[in-house]
Amino acid sequence: MKFDIFTLLPEIFSPYLESSILKRASERDLVNVQVHDIRDWTHDRHHITDDTPYGGGGGMIMKPEPLFEAVEAVLGTPLACPVLLLTPQGRVFNQVIARELSSHQQLALICGRYEGLDERVRQHLVTDEISIGDYVLTGGELPALILVDALSRLIPGVLGDPKGATDDSHATGLLEYPHYTRPPEFRGWGVPEILLSGDHARVSRWRREQSLLRTLQRRPDLLEKADLSEKDKEFLGNIRKNLGDHDEI
Repeated sequence: MKFDIFTLLPEIFSPYLESSILKRASERDLVNVQVHDIRDWTHDRHHITDDTPYGGGGGMIMKPEPLFEAVEAVLGTPLACPVLLLTPQGRVFNQVIARELSSHQQLALICGRYEGLDERVRQHLVTDEISIGDYVLTGGELPALILVDALSRLIPGVLGDPKGATDDSHATGLLEYPHYTRPPEFRGWGVPEILLSGDHARVSRWRREQSLLRTLQRRPDLLEKADLSEKDKEFLGNIRKNLGDHDEI
């Protein structure tokens, strides 16, 4: 999968992209991230990419000309792939959207800066808008890295464990079950006996129930949309019944 990232701060990306899983994915040609400096498409000696807003007000606005020229020079016209703007006004990113976006062979990501960007970019260049949450950052670079990371994990072969991405929190609509590793006892705290039993069917069911319980405790809203079996519903019903409707979980 290819990502074309358009930014005013290209130096931000290298440390993360050249580490760990994303580095190995790039070396195996599973992921290709190209970072483009928007200033390369300016035509003045100071490489100005922003200007004051019409109508007054604080802050500076990213100019449309460098953005249009940069994206069209890289992607061509018509555009070769979807163009995503990272913005607090966009669709709130989640695992469902990650799976949707991972179906594309190529994506372009625009990282905003300053007070915002000229609305004509949003109207006539951008094809989708993505937010990573209801808060404001100083730019779109961190959200762009989050998208690259989340989508790359869904590409077959990127993770060492073929089932790794499907077991993660939110991948199934639930939070992930608890994990344990050696030693079997640490400071008097042990590992659940079932994980040492070697009974894979029981371990699998225990993990499912722990995932359900953790979701009920921490994110009960997720259960409304989760794909639950009859066994899952029975387990949750018993938990709620035993605790009582008004008791703390």
